[in-house]
Amino acid sequence: MTSPDEDELHLKDNVHDFNWVPLSLTHVEYPKGDYLGKFLALISLSPFGIISGFIALILFRRDVHTIVFFIGTVCNEMLNLILKNILSEGRPMQRVNYTEYGMPSGHSQFSWFFATYIICFVCIRLHHMNNNSTLETVWKTVIVLSCVSFAVVVSISRIYLQYHTWKQVICGTIVGIMFGSFWFGLTHVVLTPYFPIIVSWRISEILLIRDTTLIPNVLWFEYTNARQETRARSRKLVSMKSQ
Repeated sequence: MTSPDEDELHLKDNVHDFNWVPLSLTHVEYPKGDYLGKFLALISLSPFGIISGFIALILFRRDVHTIVFFIGTVCNEMLNLILKNILSEGRPMQRVNYTEYGMPSGHSQFSWFFATYIICFVCIRLHHMNNNSTLETVWKTVIVLSCVSFAVVVSISRIYLQYHTWKQVICGTIVGIMFGSFWFGLTHVVLTPYFPIIVSWRISEILLIRDTTLIPNVLWFEYTNARQETRARSRKLVSMKSQ
């Protein structure tokens, strides 16, 4: 029978035998003491925040269009992995235990896919108001500029941190814009007419999946319905107490 000290020593030896590698998905490095580099490194993590937002929206909103948008995001990432393995171009700076190919830039492709889809959605599909007012034009412009700024900063961060070359980032930008436009066109023209059929499926009813495509202002619709329901229940509660 071995002693506890011998067991601990044996365990440490086994641990050192493993080849430990960092998870490249979230592994971002920046020059020590470079505050701009640190900021850009944090910006590089924004796609993971967007993915988390997608998951939260799908869980709590159950909107079929959001689900299709998320599927497009997953397809965009799969396309990026396929292109990287086909082109097999290395990154500008070799890092320890970071061997993923760099052409095209995954972050750049993701950010421009997301920005392109949102811009198309806001300018073509989303009708917040029933008239073409100045306010509607202003908030649409703000959203478009915000999306473009986000994608530009993410792209620049990958070059600044030497994870990609200009060529790799530009390639990712082009692929992201093209696939974002394609996926929006596919969703808007081909898939949207089938949304009412999809939400009528038994599995969709069980999962409470809904289609809000024909509602021009979902936020206002939910606000007014929640207010009406609250008032109705309040009146009912008062009526029950008075009996």
